[in-house]
Amino acid sequence: MSKIVLARVDSRLIHGQVVTKWLQQSAANEIIVVSDELEQDEFLQSIYLMAAPPGVEVIIKGTESVKGFWENEAAAKNTKVLFLVPDLITLKEMVAAGIITEAIQVGGLGGGPNRKNVVKNINLSEEDVEILEGLLAKNMDVYFQAIPEETPVPIHKLIEKYKSL
Repeated sequence: MSKIVLARVDSRLIHGQVVTKWLQQSAANEIIVVSDELEQDEFLQSIYLMAAPPGVEVIIKGTESVKGFWENEAAAKNTKVLFLVPDLITLKEMVAAGIITEAIQVGGLGGGPNRKNVVKNINLSEEDVEILEGLLAKNMDVYFQAIPEETPVPIHKLIEKYKSL
């Protein structure tokens, strides 16, 4: 059965840091990207597929199709998976589906309306904070870490900062 060696929330999905640092750090040999938008866009899919280094398979699924894939095809393989989601809403669905069950790394959440910057690369909304607090209530290990060289920051510290802004 495939094993998730790193579950990461990053609005940019596959990019330089993921390819050059996190793949090596996690020893993953497969990337699963979960994005409903990306699942519907063949052109963008081709760009993400080209971004991966040789020998690393990239699988792009939506929030519904990944559930069947994880239960069937991923269960039949023996891969080390870097599991990427673009936002906390998608993460919440993957936890509810029982796909992500262990540590969660938050690496990048973009800006936008009703979002507050709490640390570089992380902008949270009230809904994000509710999702993160729900994960913490389930005793899940959730932390922020942009690059492997940085010390992980427990997510409750970012929630505290959000509430103080």
